[in-house]
Amino acid sequence: MATLTALKALLVFLVAIASALFLVKSEDTNKVYSPCTDTTVQVSDGFTFSIAFSSRTSFFFNSSLQLSPCDRRLALTGQNSQISVFRPKVDEISLLTINTSSFYPQNYGGYMVAFAGRKYAARSLPAFVANNTYTVTSFTLVLEFKKGRLQNLYWKRDGCAKCSGNSEFVCLNNQDCAIRTSVCKSNGSNGGSVDCSLGIQLAFSGTDKHFTALNSWYEVENLRQYSLYGLYSNLKNSLTSQYSKIF
Repeated sequence: MATLTALKALLVFLVAIASALFLVKSEDTNKVYSPCTDTTVQVSDGFTFSIAFSSRTSFFFNSSLQLSPCDRRLALTGQNSQISVFRPKVDEISLLTINTSSFYPQNYGGYMVAFAGRKYAARSLPAFVANNTYTVTSFTLVLEFKKGRLQNLYWKRDGCAKCSGNSEFVCLNNQDCAIRTSVCKSNGSNGGSVDCSLGIQLAFSGTDKHFTALNSWYEVENLRQYSLYGLYSNLKNSLTSQYSKIF
């Protein structure tokens, strides 16, 4: 009886240790919260990055060299621009949303760039979001790391297969499904009835600072057969659910 009791006690002790180790592993060890500060991260850390909205040309220095919005030479603060800041967990699939019922990308140049870091600055190419004619509402952004340091951010596009044959959408540049801005809830003369809020599916690739592979991008690839917004119950009134969840 004493032996059985001791084994039970040992089992409880081992479970407690395993739980403690799990909690330590899941702890956010990244204390850098500014998107314009360099850092290295591990799986389950929070990672801060930003998305800047402005005109396409405003992201280029001397009209030729694209710089990070953290670079003061761009002087975005003196231009018609806006910035959103996000802090997702590393290697977790996330859906970032920007409510366009009170924010209108077309009023701020209509393009967006994702960015983070300063000395090791990384930034995406400018992506078209909206103008007075068309609005793109669904994006996939991949954050690529090497040894825990951000190397690149890129918009992953798979053409217009998801909106093919739907008269409510237009294929822009053979890569983006767009809806006519006139049907979006907006200000001014638009006044449509459709919620055109931006949805950005976020995934990670590469390795963290412990050389652990980041696999969420491969999971996203496997989920492409399903509805993007259908995975998130709190977005039932999104654009995609209003149009048969085509994304």
